[in-house]
Amino acid sequence: MDSKFDISGKVAIITGAGGVLGGSIASSLMKSGVKIVAMDIRQENLDARIAELKQIHEDVIAVVGNVLDLENLRQLAREIKGKWGTIDILVNCAGGNVPGATLAENQTVFDMKIEDWEKVTNLNMNGTVYPCLAFGEIMAEQGSGSIINISSMATYSAITRVPGYSVAKTGINIFTQWMATEMAQKFGEGVRVNAIAPGFFIGDQNRAVLINPDGSYTERSVKVLAKTPMKRFGDISELNGAVHFLCSDAASFITGVILPVDGGFSAFSGV
Repeated sequence: MDSKFDISGKVAIITGAGGVLGGSIASSLMKSGVKIVAMDIRQENLDARIAELKQIHEDVIAVVGNVLDLENLRQLAREIKGKWGTIDILVNCAGGNVPGATLAENQTVFDMKIEDWEKVTNLNMNGTVYPCLAFGEIMAEQGSGSIINISSMATYSAITRVPGYSVAKTGINIFTQWMATEMAQKFGEGVRVNAIAPGFFIGDQNRAVLINPDGSYTERSVKVLAKTPMKRFGDISELNGAVHFLCSDAASFITGVILPVDGGFSAFSGV
């Protein structure tokens, strides 16, 4: 392997590590020799994840934490810096839609519950911004690091029924670009901030709207696949290569980018 792609020995913090996306990215990075701090708000999610990750190697720490608690994140950042001497990578996987924030087909935006709007926007927006501030400050001090945020296809054009999620993820895009500019201008070229924008992957959060009880595709799935040139849903592992690349020195001149991993969904007009 070209040494520019080598990320072994680096220290990575993965928020939302107990989830499917965070777990897949953590496992992939560990297989590349990265030390992992796996963070999640739920202990039960972490227990299973750590048992799985320790089968790869022992350099993994479980942290029960809330991405919306900035002071706790700052304390954790200092503790990790003290233990392993550096924080090289932050992947902000905590987020996603929340129960109640997706409108039913027979609802309009005027039926939306404001408390659900606030939950989904707070979790995704501040749940990305606060870790960037806490762990990014360490990166700024040391003059190096790579932050990767999670965007969405819901930021490229309107996707029905998910207004809060769409707005929050779009906010993450501009914050990624803003933070990338801030870090490069004020702390040097060694700290980079990018995002990946996953296409459509079937997971626990969206299974009910994409798959019928009999296993067939819903009308929504048919529409998604019609606008996806590759004509399939993605596999969650297909995000790992993009993350690995953005963490490595091979991406040393890439910052402020929102990288689609979507089978061509964002490129295709549908016609």
